[in-house]
Amino acid sequence: GEDPWLRLRELKKAMPKTPLQMLLRGQNLLGYRHYADDVVERFVERAVKNGMDVFRVFDAMNDPRNMKAALQAVRSHGAHAQGTLSYTTSPAHTLQTWLDLTEQLLETGVDSIAIKDMSGILTPMAAFELVSEIKKRYDVRLHLHCHATTGMAEMALLKAIEAGVDGVDTAISSMSATYGHPATEALVATLAGTEHDTGLDILKLENIAAYFREVRKKYHAFEGQLKGYDSRILVAQVPGGMLTNLESQLKQQNAADKLDQVLAEIPRVREDLGFIPLVTPTSQIVGTQAVLNVLTGERYKTIAKETAGILKGEYGHTPVPVNAALQARVLEGGAPVTCRPADLLKPELAELEADVRRQAQEKGIQLAGNAIDDVLTVALFPQIGLKFLENRHNPAAFEPLPQAEAAQPVTKAEKPAASGIYTVEVEGKAFVVKVSDGGDISQLTAAAPAASSAPATAPAGAGTPVTAPLAGNIWKVIATEGQTVAEGDVLLILEAMKMETEIRAAQAGTVRGIAVKSGDAVSVGDTLMTLA
Repeated sequence: GEDPWLRLRELKKAMPKTPLQMLLRGQNLLGYRHYADDVVERFVERAVKNGMDVFRVFDAMNDPRNMKAALQAVRSHGAHAQGTLSYTTSPAHTLQTWLDLTEQLLETGVDSIAIKDMSGILTPMAAFELVSEIKKRYDVRLHLHCHATTGMAEMALLKAIEAGVDGVDTAISSMSATYGHPATEALVATLAGTEHDTGLDILKLENIAAYFREVRKKYHAFEGQLKGYDSRILVAQVPGGMLTNLESQLKQQNAADKLDQVLAEIPRVREDLGFIPLVTPTSQIVGTQAVLNVLTGERYKTIAKETAGILKGEYGHTPVPVNAALQARVLEGGAPVTCRPADLLKPELAELEADVRRQAQEKGIQLAGNAIDDVLTVALFPQIGLKFLENRHNPAAFEPLPQAEAAQPVTKAEKPAASGIYTVEVEGKAFVVKVSDGGDISQLTAAAPAASSAPATAPAGAGTPVTAPLAGNIWKVIATEGQTVAEGDVLLILEAMKMETEIRAAQAGTVRGIAVKSGDAVSVGDTLMTLA
């Protein structure tokens, strides 16, 4: 229930001499779509006014056209514009790729450059080479950001420092490693007494670490499963934040056991989409499509709306051409976008402001003194933003912070049950198991087929059920009762895993028995409607 703008002002008040930095997704700002230039300009203006000093601007496609408006807005308002290389590896990415992008960003106008290694896949030797070559060619301040997920980040930072990098990202030890960054104290100790000595007091750092050690306990329920390093990321290239999202999404789909299959599918989807880097929002798009491919049992049986957007060129240039067959499928005879995607957008700020003011009047919402801040909150986060405005002074309306689990009293282990008969399912086959005293299995026979718990199949002649491929919420029902549809027509849109998934007709038919409406929650396999 916190107001992000108020929080920023309070942080600046507490740290007036400390530059505050944010990550800005270029034309996406903080959202998952491209916004018109007037929204980008106004957001940057308000962020600076509220206390932001440094903007690390990146684009998930590494398309400099998508960063230009944001970078220019930052500089026009007197803040520090940091252009970003979203680091990745593929047959399409070479050292020259990064040198060319650096030059393009410098031509656009930046105050510094950041190398963003969001997956922890930058090897120490590659870090040394990349930093050395950039510093050799360009007179620009260079910063390195590495995640610790794969175990290479500490070594990459050290080699980058040897090569002349100007700044690196670390995290206080009690909040470091796994999905995060290398520990600050470890690097301070490593560099002590060298030409790169930071001059930081490790005892004062320990006081900070102790404070956040206690803070972290409050958020225990939100932590991911990773306890050490994960070498699978060297292949899948999944950023730390994306990995925790995947784990959470698969739990919601009752498919936590499918994580390894999804991690194996991600590189294949990424290749189909032109070897795009995996960083928000493309990491979520690729991850969600990989989940769809695994859970539906057929690659691209369902194509998420955002996946189709990449194939159509709506997010910008991909490093190499996308899969031609998939592109032709989503274009449906149309032409891909080749210009800067935002050039196709009309100014939208006035319309957004009018819409928010209208909703505020209808719902009796009192907007903030600087109403534009509330307008931007809703523009970037339409659903949760509006909920926040409706409940600005009602903390109970929001999910409470999880509390650290209370220690449970140790209970005496119960004596194993006496002999019994159990039905056990192994790889889809059911067996009746008889267990004798002491736990010995004395009999194992195949069980009779059990009654299915899946939604009942429509009776013969009643039509073919259209079922939910994922658990989520119905965003919009497009088809109407009695409507005749062709194969491939969009029937409804399901919101799942932060993405919109179009549910299309697998065959031609007439829509019957629509069982859902907008806002309904559905589970995997639920019947949504029938095609007769």
